[in-house]
Amino acid sequence: MSPDLVLLSARLLDPGTGSLLPHTALAAGDGRITHLGDDREIRALAGPATTVIDLKGAVVTAGFTDGHLHPVSGAERTMGVDLSACRDLADVRAALAGPAAALAPGGWLRGWGLDPNTFGDAPVAAASLGPVLDGVPALIDLFDGHSMLASARALEQAGVDGPRRFEQAAEIVCDETGRPTGLLLEDAACELVEAVARRPTGDELRARTAEVLREMAATGLTGGHAMDANGATLDILGALEGDGELPLRLRVAPWCQPGADAEAVDGLVRQQGTGGRLWQVAGVKMFMDGTIDNGTAWLESPDCHGESRDAFWPDPDQYRRVVGALHRAGVPTATHAIGDAAVRHVLDSVERAQAETPAADGATVRHRVEHIETVPDDTVPRFARLGVAASMQPTHCCEYTRADHTDNWSRRLGEERASRAFRCRDLWDAGARVVLGSDWPIAPYPPLGVMAGARHRRPGDLSRPPHGPEQALTPLRALRGITLNPAWVAGEEHRAGRLAVGYRADLTVLADNPLDVADADLAGLPVLLTVVAGRPTHRAAGI
Repeated sequence: MSPDLVLLSARLLDPGTGSLLPHTALAAGDGRITHLGDDREIRALAGPATTVIDLKGAVVTAGFTDGHLHPVSGAERTMGVDLSACRDLADVRAALAGPAAALAPGGWLRGWGLDPNTFGDAPVAAASLGPVLDGVPALIDLFDGHSMLASARALEQAGVDGPRRFEQAAEIVCDETGRPTGLLLEDAACELVEAVARRPTGDELRARTAEVLREMAATGLTGGHAMDANGATLDILGALEGDGELPLRLRVAPWCQPGADAEAVDGLVRQQGTGGRLWQVAGVKMFMDGTIDNGTAWLESPDCHGESRDAFWPDPDQYRRVVGALHRAGVPTATHAIGDAAVRHVLDSVERAQAETPAADGATVRHRVEHIETVPDDTVPRFARLGVAASMQPTHCCEYTRADHTDNWSRRLGEERASRAFRCRDLWDAGARVVLGSDWPIAPYPPLGVMAGARHRRPGDLSRPPHGPEQALTPLRALRGITLNPAWVAGEEHRAGRLAVGYRADLTVLADNPLDVADADLAGLPVLLTVVAGRPTHRAAGI
């Protein structure tokens, strides 16, 4: 039987060794690599229906997988005004003014990517944006994805006129008179206003998601670990795959929120393994805290404002019990834990679950912690000992913190804790599996940019100094963090993440060897071809 795809005149880079294989060509069929060899013998395998591509010396490596992203909910959130390039309040006001003036009667102004550092010493409040939002129902996502800024008109339409109590650690921030400032912290508070805001139709969201996924494929992404299944996510993925428009392989983890009872947990267990050929529900996403920038992280000592004292789960022991139930059912968990107390509690909970339910017949449940922004020395070696993956987003450190610690994140933590930021290298050296991702739409998704950030720890302006250069990863480690390690945490290391016969034909083709390209140049390395299950999902001109 002839292969579906043949790639010739290639340099084949294996992330396992960091070396080029002795072969110059590969063939793929039925979604897997079927042959490796020289051009002549692999070309001879091609049939009339085989796609044959001469790569002219380009480098083929295992497909890039983003270890943490939100493709569908992110597609919806990024349909508004992009504020991620704004550096001060004047920039924000200017970016919003035109769209606000152009709103149709009854329309809502949406924005995303707002950095709290743009407020400087002013409060993060709707009033700080001045008259641009007067009379306009506006809802703006802050960059962390855990907070929103609602205008006075939006709060009025939602009937939000003062503080409220929530089952989770959420807050409607109010001034000293008890009036809302517009800042909404965490989902339960944000949802009050989102419920009355205009939402895209199903067709609009499906089209936007398809657009986002095509753009992701063009950056070399072949897959991603999608950390939510909210709303219509699963229906949209199924529809896109049914229409042949799903260009990424997606592993989806639905949320488990505080208050989940045994029936809800059983429902999550039953949902595991459902999906299609390229997407599947696998794992459960949980939250142990919020964010440092918002004061909603869980720290062992409060931040400089006396905030970040509490867990996201009002009863942390309930979280532990849910982790235990999921572990017994063989379901891996991915827990958002940013602060040192949150990370410690997740590791304690996994350790107890493992002790109560030892692995049988060599089976393992690979749990993971997401973000891990600041942890003390005694926490670092526990990841390897427990087999817990460290899922990290180095571009968060690059783009939202500063080497001189004058940013909001660092000021809140203080010098000691800000100096142990995003400890990628320490965790790797201690034996942890470090999985790299973007957390898009929190940070840009191009995987070469993610790897570059892990290597140089600098913001987009490379003239600025790195934050914690001692935590930088080597080029090979950065490559493994977006190929081999995502495969490992998914339990797929024997069929994904490497270039070998029998492995998935999920491939990323680059103009040059990423291990040889300078850190500062890596993000601009051209992506020539992206292949998922043996099918090209992106092909640059001239290839």
